[in-house]
Amino acid sequence: MKSAYELAMERLAGTGPVISLTDEQRAEIGAIDDRFRAKIAERELFLNDLIAKAVGSGNYHEVPDLKTQLAREIASLRADGETAKDKVRS
Repeated sequence: MKSAYELAMERLAGTGPVISLTDEQRAEIGAIDDRFRAKIAERELFLNDLIAKAVGSGNYHEVPDLKTQLAREIASLRADGETAKDKVRS
């Protein structure tokens, strides 16, 4: 009897081409991941600090806007990272 994982892998194998990456491509994708994780962490630190300052000074009306900005910037950076990795893959 096959596990759920094995069944899922069989289904996925039939849906598209398997792309094998060279060691150089894997290293480059890893570097891209590291670079974008660092950028995301930097923006999180900066905006979370602004959120804390807004709360500390009683400017609660700024908090939702800052949280929205944080979510938007993280999504944008993740999309940029995926675009960069797609370029390496192709």
